[in-house]
Amino acid sequence: MRVLLVEDDKKIASFIIKGLKQEGFVVDHATDGEDGLHLGLHKPYDVAVVDIMLPKLDGLTLIEKMRLKKVSTPVLILSAKRTVDDRVKGLQSGGDDYLTKPFAFSELVARIHALIRRTSGAAEPTRLEMGDLTMDLLTRNVNRRGKRIDLQPREYALLEYLMRSAGRPVSKTMIMEHVWDYNFDPETNVVEARICKLREKIEGGFDRKLIHTIKGVGYVLRED
Repeated sequence: MRVLLVEDDKKIASFIIKGLKQEGFVVDHATDGEDGLHLGLHKPYDVAVVDIMLPKLDGLTLIEKMRLKKVSTPVLILSAKRTVDDRVKGLQSGGDDYLTKPFAFSELVARIHALIRRTSGAAEPTRLEMGDLTMDLLTRNVNRRGKRIDLQPREYALLEYLMRSAGRPVSKTMIMEHVWDYNFDPETNVVEARICKLREKIEGGFDRKLIHTIKGVGYVLRED
């Protein structure tokens, strides 16, 4: 999936680009409104992430010009402005969602996926599967080959995140932010400890491993 990011703050842009690439997105980055508009008009994107305060052309005008040209790319607006009026203006300009700074990267990714699902008409799944491992999102039951696996809430959240990212490596930083919802502390081993417990529960007694460690990257859920 391809994302257009229009953001002039170098630190924020670098943070978003790095995270989205880890999530498997292809990212085109523009540092001002004029370049962002040019890209938005001439390249197809699954979603655009647009800051409001931009040099040369502000984000709301950029979005309005895209809509006037009948470009229907869903747009997530980023802004430090938090008032209801600001959010209303953003949505009235043609934006599809509004996220205030500062934000958790996990929420940004969740909103991007929601916009893409909404545009494609895809329904939210109620069941996740990886080989003989299944997770019912409605009942929260987890089974492997018919055997019920009891998980603690944090273990369930961790497994759900891995299953939603099945086949795609996720870093410890992403796991921490998504499952624990706070900034990553490189000194903590909480991720490794939880992964170890989860492996015991979903792999113990079975001949196939599902959670694999990728050195220097993180973890991936897949069948070998």
